[in-house]
Amino acid sequence: MAKKQQNGNRVRDALRAGDKLPDPASSPVGPEKKAKGGKKLESAGEQLAGLQEALYAEGIGGGARSVLLVLQGMDTSGKGGTVGHVLGLVNPMGVQYAGFKKPTAAELRHDFLWRIRKKLPSPGHLGVFDRSHYEDVLVPRVLGQLPAAERRERYAQINAFEKELTDSGTAIVKVFLHISPEEQLSRLTARLDRPEKRWKFDPSDIDARRQWPAYEKAYADVLKRTSTEHAPWYVVPADRKWYRNWAVAELLVETLTEMDPQFPEPTYDVDEQRAALQGVGVPGR
Repeated sequence: MAKKQQNGNRVRDALRAGDKLPDPASSPVGPEKKAKGGKKLESAGEQLAGLQEALYAEGIGGGARSVLLVLQGMDTSGKGGTVGHVLGLVNPMGVQYAGFKKPTAAELRHDFLWRIRKKLPSPGHLGVFDRSHYEDVLVPRVLGQLPAAERRERYAQINAFEKELTDSGTAIVKVFLHISPEEQLSRLTARLDRPEKRWKFDPSDIDARRQWPAYEKAYADVLKRTSTEHAPWYVVPADRKWYRNWAVAELLVETLTEMDPQFPEPTYDVDEQRAALQGVGVPGR
């Protein structure tokens, strides 16, 4: 049983945030070549689709559990791409997506977790946060708008909030997509070079790039202060898109496999309904 549990946590154990970040182009676990990664993603997608269907059915049947995937990373690290390539493998009926940008004036009148709570996944659903409550620590810190004391208070609030979620049945998968500045330069340049991609470019991306060291320090602090037993951080090397997609898919597969969602038992007699079905003809046939 112990061996099965260890194997079931293979990717989570390998990618769990530690004192040192992996190389953004490395393969800490899993495939090292794109062709093999593509095949493994296909296999992971099949598992993920089946597990997500069971979770959705469990929710329909009255279950309270859900999954929340939190995606954080520098610009171009692939948050949107991950959503498309990984969550595109499952039934969209069971997915709830939320993207968080700069808080609006109305949102700023509330506690910073107020807008987050409104977007939490319903029972049976796989929720996705494209950026999240961590933006309300990272960005103001880099801009010099969040004193250290307030930052520590927000860390405490986040940890308590996530403990509340896990206690209520929401499994949290927090992923930091780790990209190198060299790869970011390549991707930002490609957005400018390709007319169909220019809509994704924002001049503010350049301002954020100038502050790369400050963001590195801010992310390191977030990983250290908010990676807990109930909601650990996973660091996914994101320079290679195919590896990023496989790793996130596997993190979800392992999480859902451990949850072991169950299809609800029918509230009717199966044999009775089968006999009734066979006895009903189609008019005109």
